[in-house]
Order: sequence, then structure tokens, then C-alpha cells
Amino acid sequence: MFEVIYYSKTGNTKKVAEAIAAELGVKVENVKAKKELAKDSFVFLGSGCYASKPGKKLGEFIKRNDFKGRQVALFGTSGAGIGLEVKAVEELLKPAGAIIKGSFYCKGKTWLLLNRGHPNSEELANAREFARKIKGQAESKGEKK
Repeated sequence: MFEVIYYSKTGNTKKVAEAIAAELGVKVENVKAKKELAKDSFVFLGSGCYASKPGKKLGEFIKRNDFKGRQVALFGTSGAGIGLEVKAVEELLKPAGAIIKGSFYCKGKTWLLLNRGHPNSEELANAREFARKIKGQAESKGEKK
């Protein structure tokens, strides 16, 4: 079973989460409404970038859930589009015992209206391709169906 969970203030990361969830055929869930992970799920976890860090609510979610041995794929959006938020989430998950299977990040429109139109259709198509790739790898190894 796959779960797609995100945190987003501006809606950029939500768009990426929705593209990933659509590819996987699952619903997308906002971390603010999600209390705990389903047992043995493969989690796609994403956040926007706020001062080079993921959203605080995502960090709180990680702390209150068991990630030991859990497979996780990361995604994020930021003004620079260089993945600082994804790297920061990975640093939170590694000590928790998560197994990081891949990551995706792209630009997002910022508060100052920079990067208007991001994530764009090409970036969202790339997010869907990322989900397909991760899903295919998991299924070929018999990890998730």
C-alpha cells in the first residue's frame, strides 16, 4: 500500500503530491489531518521549503510516527528548486530508521511571485514519472503491490 502525505503553505507541494497520488491510484493526504501511518505502507512524503527547511508540521509528523524499516520516497518544492527541504527531511528520517528509496524536487512559486507557473506541467509530468519509477521498483522487488 502506498501513502502520499504532504505539507504545503502555498499549494505548490500539494500539486506535486496530487500528481504522485494520481499516478499511484491513491488519495493524497495533508500532514495536518493525518495522525498516523498505515501499517507497512510505502510512504511518499513531501514538503515545501521554508528558510531551507521543511514545514514544522512535517517534522512533528515524523516524530510521532514509526519509520523504522519503512520505505519512503521524498518530494518537495522550493523557490530555488534545489531540494534543500528534501535533504532536510532525509536527515530527520535516517535516525528514525527509514529506508529512503528516492527523491524528487522542483521549483515552486514563491511568496514574492517568483517562479510564476511552477510547478509547471513538465515538472508535474516528471513527478508522475518519479512515482511510476519508485512504484515499479517496489513491485518488482515484491515490496508493495
